[in-house]
Amino acid sequence: MRLPLALSLTLALTAPAFAQTSVTGTAGTTLQMEELATFDGAWAMTFLPDGRALVTEQAGSIWLLNQSGTKIAKIGNAPIVKERGQGGLGDIIIDPDFATNNIVYISYVERDTENNRLSGAAVQRATLSLTSNGGTLSDGEVIWRQFPKVTGNGHYGHRMAISPDGHLFITSGERQKFTPAQNMDMNLGKVIRIHTDGSVPKDNPFYGQGGVTNQIWSLGHRNPLGIDFDAGGELWLHEMGPKHGDELNRIVRSENYGYPVVSNGDHYSGKEIPDHSTNPIYENPAAYWVPAISPAGFTIYDGDLFEDFKSDGFIGGLSSQALIRVVFDKDKIDNVGGSPSKTDMNETIAAEAERFEWGKRIREVEQGPDGALYVLEDNEGRLLKLTPG
Repeated sequence: MRLPLALSLTLALTAPAFAQTSVTGTAGTTLQMEELATFDGAWAMTFLPDGRALVTEQAGSIWLLNQSGTKIAKIGNAPIVKERGQGGLGDIIIDPDFATNNIVYISYVERDTENNRLSGAAVQRATLSLTSNGGTLSDGEVIWRQFPKVTGNGHYGHRMAISPDGHLFITSGERQKFTPAQNMDMNLGKVIRIHTDGSVPKDNPFYGQGGVTNQIWSLGHRNPLGIDFDAGGELWLHEMGPKHGDELNRIVRSENYGYPVVSNGDHYSGKEIPDHSTNPIYENPAAYWVPAISPAGFTIYDGDLFEDFKSDGFIGGLSSQALIRVVFDKDKIDNVGGSPSKTDMNETIAAEAERFEWGKRIREVEQGPDGALYVLEDNEGRLLKLTPG
């Protein structure tokens, strides 16, 4: 249960100074953990060119943080949302040219104006005007929407990343409706590729088929909650499986990743789903997890602070209550050995290498401009700065 605002502020003002601790991973790596701030339902984080940062909270707030990770103020004129289930305010990223155009992209869940039971994710492009002690959004324009809006309050996805060539990629969950992931007349259960102004690139694989089909880059996804590009420009995405079978996927143009026809997990009802290996027409996951880790948040590390982590991926784990390190380099994969997350369906191209556990659900992980890893805990959680131990 979340505390009333007045009580939360009182506790924040009277709380003792944060302590710095450490955590040791399953492979023996020790990280220093510095607590920077606390949030109520934090969902996403992004860094600004000047070293400050933005953090979204699911209930509708966007916080501006200073270079030390301390809260400065809430950003004004954020999208108005109603938090229900997994819905509310979501991801936030900045434009590659933010230093000159101040453009940000914000994902959130909107309700149907005529039937409040229907909802879908949307992406707003807006201008962020900053001062030394705050900021506000203006010129907000919705550039993408899930179609159609449906009942229920889960599996929105709506994580975002901008490719090296400047296209906006959006993850779109299947909204707990299963079959939309295979329905090309809907953009649910898909990875979306559009221009940053919302227009559709003519070289998209299904361009010319009309409607939202033009936007589709890949299909057959369930609930994708992490997306990033590696140093070579390859797109990677993780998604929650049904009952187990969480996946890490290398996203290939036009490919079908199989849900709900195949999965390495099963339905919560107990009904079995055929494994990926039973039907070769669907793209196999690069790695999968049984039991589930419930992945949320994702970054592929390219900094210099952690020399041994170069090009490794970091996934936040909700049910697993862990920060999970995955490797893509063949030599690193070979050193991992018999990881339970390694796929035996094709040549292994990704594998879990290490878990860092401190008993908290992890919602988001980002790399800071200083090369440190920044982690947001779920619900009433903390922002942590992780550095080499």
